[in-house]
Amino acid sequence: MENQFSRTSLIFGQANMEKLASARVIVFGVGGVGGFVVEALVRSGIGAIDIVDDDVVCESNLNRQIYALHSTLGEYKVDVAEKRILDINPQCKVTKHKVFFMPETASQFDFKNYDYIVDCIDTVTGKIQLVMSAKEANVPIISSMGAGNKVDPTRFEVADIYKTAVCPLARVMRGELKKRGVRKLKCVYSTEKAIKVHKDETKTESQAEQNQGAQRKGNPKKQVPGSNAFVPSVAGLILAGEVIKDLIQFDSSNL
Repeated sequence: MENQFSRTSLIFGQANMEKLASARVIVFGVGGVGGFVVEALVRSGIGAIDIVDDDVVCESNLNRQIYALHSTLGEYKVDVAEKRILDINPQCKVTKHKVFFMPETASQFDFKNYDYIVDCIDTVTGKIQLVMSAKEANVPIISSMGAGNKVDPTRFEVADIYKTAVCPLARVMRGELKKRGVRKLKCVYSTEKAIKVHKDETKTESQAEQNQGAQRKGNPKKQVPGSNAFVPSVAGLILAGEVIKDLIQFDSSNL
């Protein structure tokens, strides 16, 4: 019988679709990368999803974020995401967390409740805490490295963090994880070197909003990266694909 997951079932089989329907995944950060992670997971039949983000949609999000529309400006991203998720699959169980994830807020989550953790946040302290929490709970995690200031979506790779190169964020993560005795971390990273951004003499309102976001995250001197519609989205879709394949232990090399 045809249903909304019929085409997916043709690839993975009904038994694996049932695994996905019974799985619960948590996605930290639903912006340029994380929004597309959520989109692909829900369209693939994930039965329960937690979305974590305390930010609201602003004008500078319109160029790349799937939840950013003129009609959603000023709304919390997780609220917009929930509406879209339930419009795609009304049977999906959605749990929202309007939280900026940091070590100080980690206690709000019981990581043992999840089958997979997806890290799409951009603060090193938060990313490290997610990895340590996942390790303690013995739950698989995949982490997104830097997607800003990139223009070539074909340069993304899936690798262990210790086999990455070029990406500055991955380099910092390698050093921090090594200090903590973490031997592996599955991640998606780009082998493309970041391009130099064009500096605008005039500070726009959207730039001011972004700078306020950097201050809220405890890094007021952070330079706002450039981005576009076709790089973060690809990173998000790759992350989601890895989650789906890992959950059902799908190995395309055996086909």
